[in-house]
Amino acid sequence: MRIETCYIRPDLDGRGSAPSERLARAVGGTASARVADVVILGFSLPREAAVELFSDPVVQFVPESPLPEHPSVSGWDWLVEIAYRPGVTDTLALTAREAIAISGVSAAGEAGAPGLVQTARLYLLRSPGAPLDAVKGAFSPLWNPLIQSAVFISSADWARGARLPDPYPAVSLSDDPEPELFDLPALSDSGLEELSKERLLALSLPEMRAARAYFASAEARAARAAKGLPPEVTDVELEMIAQTWSEHCKHKIFNAEIDYSEPGSAPRSIRSLFKTCIKATTDELASSRPDLLSVFTDNAGVFKFDEAHAVCVKAETHNSPSALDPYGGAITGIVGVNRDILGTGMGAALLFNTDVLCFAPPGIPDEEVPEGLKYPRELLAGVHRGIVDGGNQSGIPVVAGGFVFEEGYMGKPLVFCGTGGLMPLEVRGEPSWEKSVDAGMLAVMVGGRIGKDGIHGATFSSLALDESSPSSAVQVGDPIIQKRMSDFLLEARDAGLYAGITDNGAGGLSSSLCEMAESSGGVRIDLSACPLKYPGLSPWEILVSESQERMSLAVRPETLEALLALAASRGVEATVVGEFTSTGAVEATFGGKTVCYVGMEFLHHGLPAMRLPARWSPPPVASAALEDRGDWTAALLACLADPDVASKEYLVRQYDHEVKGMSIEKPFTGVERDAPSDGGVIKPLYDSWRGLTVTHGIAPRLSSRDARAMALAAVDEAYRAHIALGGDPARAVALDNFCWPDPVESASNPDGAYKMAQLVRACEALRE
Repeated sequence: MRIETCYIRPDLDGRGSAPSERLARAVGGTASARVADVVILGFSLPREAAVELFSDPVVQFVPESPLPEHPSVSGWDWLVEIAYRPGVTDTLALTAREAIAISGVSAAGEAGAPGLVQTARLYLLRSPGAPLDAVKGAFSPLWNPLIQSAVFISSADWARGARLPDPYPAVSLSDDPEPELFDLPALSDSGLEELSKERLLALSLPEMRAARAYFASAEARAARAAKGLPPEVTDVELEMIAQTWSEHCKHKIFNAEIDYSEPGSAPRSIRSLFKTCIKATTDELASSRPDLLSVFTDNAGVFKFDEAHAVCVKAETHNSPSALDPYGGAITGIVGVNRDILGTGMGAALLFNTDVLCFAPPGIPDEEVPEGLKYPRELLAGVHRGIVDGGNQSGIPVVAGGFVFEEGYMGKPLVFCGTGGLMPLEVRGEPSWEKSVDAGMLAVMVGGRIGKDGIHGATFSSLALDESSPSSAVQVGDPIIQKRMSDFLLEARDAGLYAGITDNGAGGLSSSLCEMAESSGGVRIDLSACPLKYPGLSPWEILVSESQERMSLAVRPETLEALLALAASRGVEATVVGEFTSTGAVEATFGGKTVCYVGMEFLHHGLPAMRLPARWSPPPVASAALEDRGDWTAALLACLADPDVASKEYLVRQYDHEVKGMSIEKPFTGVERDAPSDGGVIKPLYDSWRGLTVTHGIAPRLSSRDARAMALAAVDEAYRAHIALGGDPARAVALDNFCWPDPVESASNPDGAYKMAQLVRACEALRE
């Protein structure tokens, strides 16, 4: 059954204006579009119910015959319909299914299985003579072939009988439930490198050698044999190690051993920039800052806000996924950092979002964009829309942020996402920023189900972006499910229904449960118990798939029943998927058979440190005298037209700054409140006038010349903004998120050592 909903008048729906304008520019004429929202069902639904559920009869109509044949849209030239590919999360379909269930209509398909629910968006274009290539170009920002399918039908082909798919292909998997085995101890070095490349493990040769040595050891062989495992390594074990040892999870560059040299100074070795510069500086300051409650020990930093509350803050990047799918990558980034706040300590309420988005200038001509890369304007539009939807639909204000444009971001944008949260200083008499997981507690997964999307999300962050980048790393987040889950978790926290919590990071359950198991000493995971979006996933896929809107809890057996009851009452799925142990190992079973058994010590502390050379060679700086122009009007106009200087009000206004009713200073200033301000100020508590400033700083144009100056300028910019907004000079809390290219020199990356030297200098500058 196909349900099409269209607005009665074209001017009521502006979604067709962007492709129409792009098409008109391409063909040099005029173009217009009508848009329809499509719901495709694998079961029957009474027409009255369809109209009530999927339309607003005041401004919309649902035609009884196919919309392309309806008189109100006659004269169209091209039909375009965009739908999600099989396996990609269709958030509108999830909402449609729930709405049908609430209405009381049965949504069962054949043999009582859940009936098919799909959604699509249909465009009917009027543009006489427009060729197919021009139509496809007009829709390129709205259609990502990685995750979506698009159907293009001309009016002539429609007249000859061409029709739209009904339904679109659904997921049909039959992955092997038996783990694939690899004789790792017998592989040569070249075999290890080939295996890492083939399976997208992103593990270096020294790292693969460490894994080979572990599985070849008599101790590991005996422990695994006792669980019925063969000498060969299972794909479950291999993939879990790769996720845990990824750059995303272990920050291998920051923890590397660096042989550093620069002109005029003796060579020296730095063991972990993180420990010697970033953490050491914070530790030195902590004695004079009693408001710092938790730093570098959880998903986010925590500081004291007042005598009864704490604030936690986290920022991270989502660059590579956003380069592949701007919308999905960005929305996944913002809801992902939201989950970090939910999983800090015993859980915090989400206060605000912020972002800094970096792209190549959107006005770069299309012919100057290298093949295989998305146009900067498309990246900007998609990423911005993802951040907007991730925050606005979850009821979280975007308090401050920024846009940066530099040609160096052509190859990959930088998408910085940040979130702040509020928690009581105590939860049931204990410090809110502390948690402990004990053996005997149950491992409970809550929120979104597991699918193929999100696989290799962690290892993907360690790889260079190229045409072989995995589409499975791209996800589409559902902020509605996450909002419902976050409300449930705060209720469960206050009721004492769980003892530990963390988010399902880029390694899925292998990340969350294995991290929590460091406290208990081990964990046993039943992969057969995990809720799936669709059947047919292999055990290793179930373990490492991130997927969105998902958290893991440690629950005492005596509170399980109350937790599951509360989850059901709030429409949140919660499932027991294992138990925390003290065995010293991570064990995973599937169908009652052990498919993974790896020691905790090796998993978390067996990663060999990277060793990197870094040589600082100051770049030449050309000096040029300022020419006397006489009339500076043209130069001034060119400066004002620069995308870094030009107004971004049309982008910023799309964020919701008012939701929650806490925003005191919006990201605008001036008499007309239409100029960008230095940041934002929020009032986290309704009964207190204590405020919180949110600012940022970034200096990309200095980064290639002097990393020290770049780091100091960025920090100084954020600090001065804090003061300008009325912040207390003594109560500034800073967080940073470095994002650097590959520092390892190779034929394709000849400047790796210089990049590493830049990183060293930037970290040292921050320490000073």
